[in-house]
Amino acid sequence: MTHEPTILFETDELLAIDKPAGLLVHGDGKTGKHEETLVDWLIATYPNITNVGESWVAPDGTAVPRPGIVHRLDRDTSGVLLVAKTEPMYRYLKRQFQDRKIHKEYRALVYGVIKEDRGSFHWTIGRDKKGVQKRAVGTSARGETRDARTDFAVIDRRPGFTYLALFPHTGRTHQLRVHLKAAQRPIVCDGLYAPARLREETKELDGSCAFGMRRMALHAYRITVRLPGGEEKTIEAPIPLDMTDALARFAKL
Repeated sequence: MTHEPTILFETDELLAIDKPAGLLVHGDGKTGKHEETLVDWLIATYPNITNVGESWVAPDGTAVPRPGIVHRLDRDTSGVLLVAKTEPMYRYLKRQFQDRKIHKEYRALVYGVIKEDRGSFHWTIGRDKKGVQKRAVGTSARGETRDARTDFAVIDRRPGFTYLALFPHTGRTHQLRVHLKAAQRPIVCDGLYAPARLREETKELDGSCAFGMRRMALHAYRITVRLPGGEEKTIEAPIPLDMTDALARFAKL
């Protein structure tokens, strides 16, 4: 496997991994050439996990296995991801996510300067009227929209850019990306929500985005979960090399 995850924490029931950017969590149900996913690695490494949890149902009705997966990260997002190794742990984690007892912190480089040191984005999210893959907020969405809230704290600012800590209270698809796009501060190198900026930068910067990034500058940095014995466990995934290099360039602006 080209993009192999790193184990950050493990018990008999729970696994926390550092998912590298570029690795899909699971397939999309489409036929054709198979791409290695985190699920492939999980089944190969932990065969007993195969029947844990629930399949994901693709839009065409295909059931896609996702053993032990209780939450996801986008392909280009790196960072910490929890996996249940047993069915009781799967149900336990799922209940914590539903009750919003699990706390997550992301780090992101975004276009534009955010003047407030702290704040919150609180906009409903639904499917974008203009794109199948995209999500949108409020009246820009079609069909059902769902409540979504993201808190933020500014870590650093430089001309034209901001480095943020992000704290999602809900787990909607593309939530951080959509909220930042709606705030007119999209994530650096996000080709879906900042396509014009991406085209401009890759043309001018020899195929890379700002600060040398070649993928979306979003990292799942920290997660806090309550273990079955009652202990609260905080697990961190180190900022990956591509983002630390980008942050070093950002700091020199």
